Amino acid sequence: MSERKIIVERPNKTIYLEDGRVYKVMGNEYPVSDVFNEALNLAAVGETGLKVPRIVEVRQIEGKWAIVWEYIEGTTLLDRMRNEPDRFDEFLERFVDIQLEMHKYNAPRLPVLIEKMHRKIRDGGLDATNRYELHTRLDSMPRHTKLCHGDFIPSNIVITGNDEAYIIDWSHATQGNASADAAQTWLMFNLYRDLFPENPDIPDRYLELFCAKSDTALQYVEKWIAIAAASQLVKKKAEERDFLLRQVNIVEYE
Repeated sequence: MSERKIIVERPNKTIYLEDGRVYKVMGNEYPVSDVFNEALNLAAVGETGLKVPRIVEVRQIEGKWAIVWEYIEGTTLLDRMRNEPDRFDEFLERFVDIQLEMHKYNAPRLPVLIEKMHRKIRDGGLDATNRYELHTRLDSMPRHTKLCHGDFIPSNIVITGNDEAYIIDWSHATQGNASADAAQTWLMFNLYRDLFPENPDIPDRYLELFCAKSDTALQYVEKWIAIAAASQLVKKKAEERDFLLRQVNIVEYE
């Protein structure tokens, strides 16, 4: 029996490593349906052939629901970026390459991105005028079925000793538009800007690189940013609200 190692501990969840497996134990207030939906996400993505942790089981631990998956030993890309600053550009380029490779896959069992965003905009606390404009814009966007992570950031990529990249944390996965996924990553880089004090321009550098490598117009991804920001408001984090509202309000709607 190996020693239990806490990875993340928050009021609504605890994630720990034990016996070569990762246990994500949810708080009592966590809806049971959300637990099984997250497990389904990981199982569905695992069926694509993409390198992701293999789900082991869903079970109860001390009366709380938990998802268990295999542990991928390695170093996160975030740690590599921070510990090897001279290779930052190389790691950022690999980060985008991994995201673009992910977008080549389809997982039809996943939630539909546009439908999920409609629900989050509805519940994000915006006034009726802003909700109407955002719903209208979202309805006008192309409906794709690409595999989207929803929280694609360097801490969710594990590089193994064999230099293989595994993508973890699929709780927000959907099928939809790759540019929406990129807009979400741009938001995350802005919200976690303090992780990269030596690279304050990383959000825009990332987006320019994504657009260049995917041959996507920057203006097209920017159309998704207000939608992604409005969707992020549903988390009701006070420290994020001002920044997210600025992204929603700067867009000129047609």
